[in-house]
Amino acid sequence: MASSPSIDGETQLAAVIGSPVRHSRSPAIMNAAFQAAGMNWVFTAFEVSEADAPDSVAAMRALGIRGFSVTMPLKAAVMPALDSLSGDAEALGAVNCIARQGDALVGHNTDGAGLVRSLQLDHGIDLADKRCVVLGAGGAARSVVLALSKSGVRNVVVINRSPERAEIAASLAGPLGSTATLEAVQDADVVINATSVGMGKDAALGDSPVPVELLNSSQVIVDLVYKPLRTALLAQAQEVGATAVDGLGMLVHQAALAFEHWSSLTPDLEVMRRAAI
Repeated sequence: MASSPSIDGETQLAAVIGSPVRHSRSPAIMNAAFQAAGMNWVFTAFEVSEADAPDSVAAMRALGIRGFSVTMPLKAAVMPALDSLSGDAEALGAVNCIARQGDALVGHNTDGAGLVRSLQLDHGIDLADKRCVVLGAGGAARSVVLALSKSGVRNVVVINRSPERAEIAASLAGPLGSTATLEAVQDADVVINATSVGMGKDAALGDSPVPVELLNSSQVIVDLVYKPLRTALLAQAQEVGATAVDGLGMLVHQAALAFEHWSSLTPDLEVMRRAAI
């Protein structure tokens, strides 16, 4: 690993903005990546309220900050202050990465693409012609639906307690998207939990969004939750002999894509993965 450069007048700054943000693993992940690449960059965290989102973008512009990772509740609030949006960010109405392109500030969304890259690169999963089910219809679910629709899958089925929200999420997949009830899980090749079930206190209770009898050994079961890494759903997947994929890969790859947008360099994924744990 390359040694960390000293902070000096040439040091470049990037940061994560959001509220709350002090718990974020992004500084650890990004600083490890910068150090491994021998880059004279530093990554920190700024607590920013939703009302101050436009001012934070103005500060990025004025101070020459190289990049922002954007977390809740700012993913939509920063958009009016940007010069342009990537296709994914525009379709999703959410930005999780701001990068400089010449003098312009461009909003990107790397979440869904991060998951697809993790499945393909980390786990060797070929998504071509796969039947996919996404549980949930929030921001993470929508980004996954959109990314899956571009990866060669056969279809994307969205399951959510609110049928209206499910329809909105499914529409991002175009003709490949549809909605269904939970029973559709048993016919899926890939099942992705994009809900908060299994996170935090739910993990201690052993909560899972899917009854184990709907799972089988031929499936890939993904849980976007990464605290804890082994959720009740992934324990069920292992119980039936399915391939279990935790949320760490998506966290790392969406960060790696942001790194690439900011620097045009490819980061060391293993270094980022170790820093994320």
